Amino acid sequence: MMILKVLTFFLPWFLRRRALKLFFGYKIHPKAKIGMAWVFPKKLVMGSGAHIDHFTVAINLDCIEMKEDTTIGRSNWITGFPTQTQSQHFHHKENRRAELKLHTGAAITKNHHIDCTDLITIGAFATVAGYDSQLLTHSIDVVKNRQDCAPITIGDYAFVGTNVVILGGATLPAYSVLGAKSLLNKKHREEWMLYGGVPAKAINEIPSRAKYFTRTESFVY
Repeated sequence: MMILKVLTFFLPWFLRRRALKLFFGYKIHPKAKIGMAWVFPKKLVMGSGAHIDHFTVAINLDCIEMKEDTTIGRSNWITGFPTQTQSQHFHHKENRRAELKLHTGAAITKNHHIDCTDLITIGAFATVAGYDSQLLTHSIDVVKNRQDCAPITIGDYAFVGTNVVILGGATLPAYSVLGAKSLLNKKHREEWMLYGGVPAKAINEIPSRAKYFTRTESFVY
């Protein structure tokens, strides 16, 4: 299987797309594209206009699903811990899903570390912006002395600033902003809000007239 992956990796895109569909069962729209990136989850679904840029690595996941006009930028490290293994890790999490889901128009920029041991959902037209952020769905439960995990949810039209940390179980609501260098470690529910700090808390309301939250194209000029 590794030899097949290597051979597929070096093919021109129009041939690589066919090989990925034929040999790995991936569903890739004719208008989707993967650059020179090592992307081999168990399941891959890419809608029209979905794009994964150069030097991104995405391995050890059950599924990556990218809806229309979604982007995963350059040099991201996306990994996890797949389900249905013989390992004792996470056996207590019966409904765990090692998946990354990007809804229509969502974007991840570049140089981020995204741990999909559990499900990470990025809502429609949401952006994980800047550089060097960490989305970490798993950690060690020191009380029970075992590996534990929980999903991360980023709502529709949310904006995640540069160099943040988001931990398992956290939610950034729709129509909200997480400020640079913040730590999001729990579920927040109030929309139209700027969150920031360590740990992040509500700071200021965001005006509903802000144009980022009403755009119909994923790209921000």
